[in-house]
Amino acid sequence: MAEIEIDGAPADPGQLAALALLNYGHFTTLRVESGRVRGLALHLDRLVRDCRTVFGAELDRELVRQRIRRVLPADGAPVIVRVTVFDPALGLERPAAPALPRLLVTTRPAPAAAPGPLRVRTAAYRRELPEVKHVGLFGLVGLRRQAQLDGYDDALLTGEDGRITEGATWNVGFHDDRQVIWPEGPALPGVTAALLAAAHPGPQRRERVDPAGLDRFVAAFAVNAGVGVRPIAAIDGTAFDPAHPVLAPLCAAYRRIEGDLL
Repeated sequence: MAEIEIDGAPADPGQLAALALLNYGHFTTLRVESGRVRGLALHLDRLVRDCRTVFGAELDRELVRQRIRRVLPADGAPVIVRVTVFDPALGLERPAAPALPRLLVTTRPAPAAAPGPLRVRTAAYRRELPEVKHVGLFGLVGLRRQAQLDGYDDALLTGEDGRITEGATWNVGFHDDRQVIWPEGPALPGVTAALLAAAHPGPQRRERVDPAGLDRFVAAFAVNAGVGVRPIAAIDGTAFDPAHPVLAPLCAAYRRIEGDLL
């Protein structure tokens, strides 16, 4: 069963309405299995860092852990937890008032099986404050919706100069049959991407990636906390083998990452 709590208590409808109406805050999403989270410290670092950026306030890391533990299923079943930091007292007229951030913690069941390969198309879009995982998702959801209406699964973002930066809610990587390539550009520093980059024993580097040059890669993949490593079958008109052998070591490296106890 899904859980929704604010500061350790059942969510108050008025506070939820404040978040919905103002839509100002930030969050992180993590997968919890048997009380453990891959990259827990990185998720906490993100929340603390973004709270300073968005609200000019400090966030208690241990309090976040306590709030997450409260909503976990007793049987240890895997769940996706989202921790959203917001201040229901801030209003549209005076968002510069001193902030007292609150913690909205929600859960949903984790996928029982790995989702299939993605088919995506590129779309010119740059998120506001791309280094922050904020709640301003209208543009991303709109791009994803339109891509799905046109027969794709999702959108892959390109910057003002045309370079590939990130997926709608995931980071992207490529493999040229020699090494992993992470695209350069303004994008969210993803926790899963950072974990995979540290765990993968093979060569890798960061460089500019353009849609016109995708045929130099043998494989492409998406990464986020919900699913780990997910193959990409096509970007625009460029097809990739979602079962290419270079992907197996990446998936294995991610699976070997041990979760941290909450």
